[in-house]
Amino acid sequence: MAKNLLNRYIWLVDTIRRHGRITRRDLDECWERSPYSSGEKGIPRRTFYNYRLAVEELFSITIACDPATYEYYISDDEGGGSRITDWLLDASATSNVLQGSRDVASRIMLENIPSAREYLAPIIEAVRFNHPLRFDYHPYTRVNPTRGVELEPYFLRIFRQLWYVTGRNCADGKVKTYSLDRISNLRVLTSTFSPPPGQTDPEEYFADSFGIMVTRGEPREVRLRVESRQAKYFRALPLHPSQREEIGDEYSIFTYRLLLTSDFVAEILSHGSAVTVLQPRELRTMVTASLRNTLANYSDTDPESTPTD
Repeated sequence: MAKNLLNRYIWLVDTIRRHGRITRRDLDECWERSPYSSGEKGIPRRTFYNYRLAVEELFSITIACDPATYEYYISDDEGGGSRITDWLLDASATSNVLQGSRDVASRIMLENIPSAREYLAPIIEAVRFNHPLRFDYHPYTRVNPTRGVELEPYFLRIFRQLWYVTGRNCADGKVKTYSLDRISNLRVLTSTFSPPPGQTDPEEYFADSFGIMVTRGEPREVRLRVESRQAKYFRALPLHPSQREEIGDEYSIFTYRLLLTSDFVAEILSHGSAVTVLQPRELRTMVTASLRNTLANYSDTDPESTPTD
């Protein structure tokens, strides 16, 4: 499929979603202002019909029409509410907007993100057809990479703008997660495997975790005291689906059910003094230990006196 044609489908869905309901006349006006019209006065009837069919086939999204008002809308019973469809639409819609904003490119600042484009496509194919992977892996915590890792990939996840693949490490039989930006020399093997039942749902696997770390311990009830200003960010971007809030005058208490991992400790510390762990005691200990280790780096009043190699 031509990339430009796919972008047109994305544009159509995104435009209707943003308006909620829109007439053909208003849709035609939006089309004329878009980078896809090529000077056309509105979307030709046949073209619009074909685009609606393609959107339903590709994304399972139904563009319905209200016969009373002749307005088009995204049907509530459409099957396109899946996470992957929504993510694809959001990402593609953003790309379309940026493509049409090149004249102000110098006034738009973007974040530099390590790309997984080299291996994302073949790993998705391996997940789809249950092919094992073989690759070298170079984590940040080791000097030398691990050669020839063989993995039966179960699913993919994106977290904090990085892609991860989770599956069974064939050497030790354990389920592990690998960051795609640390993978090199990837090969998709021709053999196949059968994923065990209940091991292919990333939401279930990470249900009790913040981030990509999963421990063997039991999830605990976590209570955080968050200053009222910072609580606004917690409401807008919940740390976890289990998040519940008790609102006070000067702070809120946020409650979670989570595994206690270093990922979560790092998240708490990133909010500084605005967040305080109330319980459990183990999490308070993990946070305070990390703070003590950090303070130890500043125990010398003269940093220039620290010996260097």
